[in-house]
Parts: sequence; C-alpha cells; structure tokens
Amino acid sequence: MTSASQLKPEKHRRKKEAQLNNHNHSSQARHQMENGNKPAKHDMHMGHKKVGGHQAHHAMMAADFKRRFWVSLAMTLPVLLLSPLIRELLGITELVAFNGDTYLLWALSTIIFFYGGLPFLKGIFSELKSKNPGMMTLIALAITVAYAYSSAVIFGLTGKVFFWELAKSVKIL
Repeated sequence: MTSASQLKPEKHRRKKEAQLNNHNHSSQARHQMENGNKPAKHDMHMGHKKVGGHQAHHAMMAADFKRRFWVSLAMTLPVLLLSPLIRELLGITELVAFNGDTYLLWALSTIIFFYGGLPFLKGIFSELKSKNPGMMTLIALAITVAYAYSSAVIFGLTGKVFFWELAKSVKIL
C-alpha cells in the first residue's frame, strides 16, 4: 500500500509532463481516479516518443533560433556602420559613406527582418489567434514598425531610419 507522501511526487511529475506537452489527458486523469490514483499501465505519450518527442522538437527550435541569431548577428555590424545615426555618433560619416549605401542598408535590414524576425512574425499570428498576445506580439510589432517606417524613409519619406533598432531587437529579444 502506498502512502499519500509517495503519491505526491508521481502526481507532480504527471502534472509537469502534461504542461510540457501542452495538452491535457482528462481521460487519463479519470482512468487513474477510477483505479485509485495508481499510474496507468499504458503510456499516453507514446505518439510523442515515436516522432522524437517534445524535447526533440524544442531542440530543433533552439537550433533554428541559434542559426538565425548568428546569421543576423553577422549582418548587424554592417547595418550599424551604415546607419546614419550610428555613423554620426561614432564620427565616421564620411569614412563609410558611398553611393548606394542606404540601399545596401535596406537590403541587409530586409534579410534580418524576414530571416531573423521570422519566428516573431509567425509567433504573432499564433498568439493573436489564441487571443493571448505576449512577447512575440510585442517584438513582431516593434520590428515591423521599425522596418516599415525605415523602408519608407529610404524610398522617399522624410525622417530618420531605424534599421539599427530592428537589427538590435531581433538579436537581443
């Protein structure tokens, strides 16, 4: 016969497992209640194990984020050096200025926005669809506004470009 203190760690483990897998098993909970809170003899998560499991999915996501981070980081230094505000602050405006530098700044920033920002751009849709806006929504809005406004400035709108903010936000956040 098991005591209540022995059941607590098992109950806590099952609760954490259900949270990690982002779904519930109400039928499993009922099944366990009917069997006196004893663990079921079958594994409700076998489907996850067959395809690599939830941990494998998170490992793939982490590797993707890491790759996007390094590619975007490599493009950030040129974006910073080509950004008018940063050049003014560093006193290197004439040193790095050349014909078409603003278009190169836009091209590099476009790659950072679409490649580095893709997880955030995808995330905003899932957060809004679930009516639960969070950090993905905030970051997606920030990088979209910086990109759209700065692009408009490059192509004729009067104002200042903030591509350096876009590049910084994609890397830091």
